[in-house]
Amino acid sequence: MNGQARFSLPSRNPDVLTCIANLSNDEVFTPPEFANRMLDTLAEAWAASHNGASIWADKTVKFLDPFTKSGVFLREITSRLTKGLTDEIPNLEERVNHILTRQVFGIGITHLTSLLARRSLYCTKYANGSHSIAKDFDSEAGNIWFERVEHIWANGKCTFCGASQTELDRGEGLETHAYAFIHTDNIKTRVAELFGGDMQFDVIIGNPPYQLNTDGFGTQARPIYQQFVQQAKALDPRFLCMIIPARWFSGGMGLDEFRESMLTDNRLRSIDDFLSASDVFPGVGLKGGVCYFLWDRDNPGQCRVTTHFKDWPDSTASRQLLEEGADVFIRFNDGLSILKKVIAVETGGGKSLELPKEKKFMKLVSSIGAFGLESTFKGKEKKSENDLKVYRNGGIGYVARSEIAKERAVFDKWKIFIGRAAPGTGNKDTYPHKIISTPFIGEPGSISSWTYMYIGPFDSKSEAESALSYLSCRLTRLLILLHKPSQDTTRKVYTFVPTQEWTRRWTDEDLYAKYGISASEIEFIEKVVRPMDFQWNLLG
Repeated sequence: MNGQARFSLPSRNPDVLTCIANLSNDEVFTPPEFANRMLDTLAEAWAASHNGASIWADKTVKFLDPFTKSGVFLREITSRLTKGLTDEIPNLEERVNHILTRQVFGIGITHLTSLLARRSLYCTKYANGSHSIAKDFDSEAGNIWFERVEHIWANGKCTFCGASQTELDRGEGLETHAYAFIHTDNIKTRVAELFGGDMQFDVIIGNPPYQLNTDGFGTQARPIYQQFVQQAKALDPRFLCMIIPARWFSGGMGLDEFRESMLTDNRLRSIDDFLSASDVFPGVGLKGGVCYFLWDRDNPGQCRVTTHFKDWPDSTASRQLLEEGADVFIRFNDGLSILKKVIAVETGGGKSLELPKEKKFMKLVSSIGAFGLESTFKGKEKKSENDLKVYRNGGIGYVARSEIAKERAVFDKWKIFIGRAAPGTGNKDTYPHKIISTPFIGEPGSISSWTYMYIGPFDSKSEAESALSYLSCRLTRLLILLHKPSQDTTRKVYTFVPTQEWTRRWTDEDLYAKYGISASEIEFIEKVVRPMDFQWNLLG
């Protein structure tokens, strides 16, 4: 009996990796179907740059998942290589052994997931055990490394990842979540220590941890996925493919430098953007959607951007990631064409997406907490006709004018109040939605707590109503959405919104005509933005 007949790979029906539950916010497992989707993208890019050759038929290519959890990427890569290398290495047992010992590598993020990854890849948690399908390992770990790593604490925070010492300095019995891949000053030296000094990975692929709580109380989460991307680039692979939250497109705590580095990197060749994270990770409430990208070291060029959402037709366009005059990635391909039309009218045909200073609606929008009153402010009963009415969370209260030192010039002007936090891509992964909270008119003698921002001031009620009608238009709110990364509607999200003349009641029909919006573009706007109707007769 020959080796081909004696050796076979175990079948997977049903696939256990489609059944396991996520362990935590860090350990969100990638469904096998989606891992294969990413591998298809990688294979297409490899073939395009290698005269049509298959990456799965090359026995020299080395793959690394530096944050392996279920082991799904390494398992699916092994499965593809096992088929692709049939002619190169005819004996199945030799072929599988070669792949597992020389081509696929991983770094576990916790002890438990490292065992799970080894079980997925080697069919046993011990790579050198009698049941392992790899035959040449001396260690139990094989090529999936995991050892406990400690945070380096300074002033209550980890110097590498920013984790809270109060939260994660908790003894030997619990995981540290100090991920080896980002807890090092020199990733090349670190990888050489783990896998050998001559190791050069051709492909880095996977699904990194997304965030860590940083305040010790679980209420503030700091993104860390960008650190994994940066470390992976530092290893200089030929291809890098990761799935990460999409919030980096236009926001996220501490992501400004990362966003700039990504959007100015012409080696970022494709982005597949999923507006709803649940379309990728069923049951996971990650707001703002997710994306996976392909970075191609040796083939710079424009990026192929594809937007996916439920049963909508996919939208694909090849374009530059950072448009002139913009500081964010314009998420929707259709939205970009609409924005360019609006800016062209307002600038007389300029190529930059930056509005002239005098035409920026954002100059009318206040900062958060403009009047200096906290969101917990309750106020008092009205004691004087000179007291200020305060619109606050849950109702209204009053405060003496003498107690408010900020924004005194707008006390007796007309204003529009709008919630600081509002529905949007960061709050609901459903479309159409309103994008902003419902704004309302604030009469002279009114201010607000931290809960609201104000827009204005206006000299008359009719001007305020005109601006309010403008905010109710779908096109206006689409322009807000293009710069809105989360539920917070700060002044900055109005960056792409032009100001208008406040002498009329605005409708979408007016704006569509002014900016030459096409029928197909109108259809897109109405798919994304929900109507916002007011009972105007009750306002005046």
